[in-house]
Amino acid sequence: MTRLLLMNGPNLDMLGVRDPAIYGSDTLEAIEQMVVGYAAERGADVDCFQSNHEGALIDRLHQTHGRYDGIVYNPGAHTHYSYALHDAVECIDVPVVEVHISDISKREEFRRHSVIAPACIAQVKGKGKAGYLEAVDILLGHAAGADATGGEGPMSGEGAQDGR
Repeated sequence: MTRLLLMNGPNLDMLGVRDPAIYGSDTLEAIEQMVVGYAAERGADVDCFQSNHEGALIDRLHQTHGRYDGIVYNPGAHTHYSYALHDAVECIDVPVVEVHISDISKREEFRRHSVIAPACIAQVKGKGKAGYLEAVDILLGHAAGADATGGEGPMSGEGAQDGR
C-alpha cells in the first residue's frame, strides 16, 4: 500500500481562523481528514504532521526514508526563505509536492517566490483545499510510474515554477 505524509508548516494550525478570505474557513483538521479519506479511496495511507518549528519539520523530512512513497507539503511562510528546508527536501529520496492554498504568485511580492519548489517534483497553488487532493494524485501517479513527464512531475497553478 502506498504511504504518504501530509506535512504543514507554520501557522497552518490556524486555518479556519486566520484570514478566511485568503485561506478559507476549513480547519487544518478538516483538511487532514479530507486528504486521509481521499487517499484511502485510492488505496493509500496518509500520516499527518504539522509544526510551527523549522527544525521539527526538517527532522520529520529526514525520518521519511523508507517509510513513505511521497510527501504533500505546505511549507507556509518557510516557502519564501528556508534554504534549510529546501536542502532537507533535496537530500531525501522521497518525492515531494509543494502545496499552497492561495496563489502565491499573485500575493505580496515577498510571497511570490518559493525556495523549496526547485527541490520538489511539483507545486500546486491557488486551488484552495483541492490543491492538497491534486498533490495526492500527482504522488500516486508518480508512485505508480504513471508520470508522463519522465519523472519531472506536472507543475500546477498559474505561474507554477519548474521542480526537480
